[in-house]
Amino acid sequence: MDEQTRAALGLLEIVTLRPEELRAADFEPLRRAGLDDEAIADALQVCAIFSIYTRLADALGFDIPPAAAFAKSAEMLLSRGYQ
Repeated sequence: MDEQTRAALGLLEIVTLRPEELRAADFEPLRRAGLDDEAIADALQVCAIFSIYTRLADALGFDIPPAAAFAKSAEMLLSRGYQ
């Protein structure tokens, strides 16, 4: 995992699990890793969207596909990306 991803995930862990602890200093590792405001905002927005999806899935009882379906989806994403 590269330094930028590691730094972003560290921030997202705080935002997700301990938001009351979030401080301005928590953004410094991301900036040292070379992430700008736009990249940080993108990471936060993706985190927020996935949090919403998870809550909706839990509340509405979404079916979880079998492992083979996840594997097929991963293969497609790795070959084509998010086109």
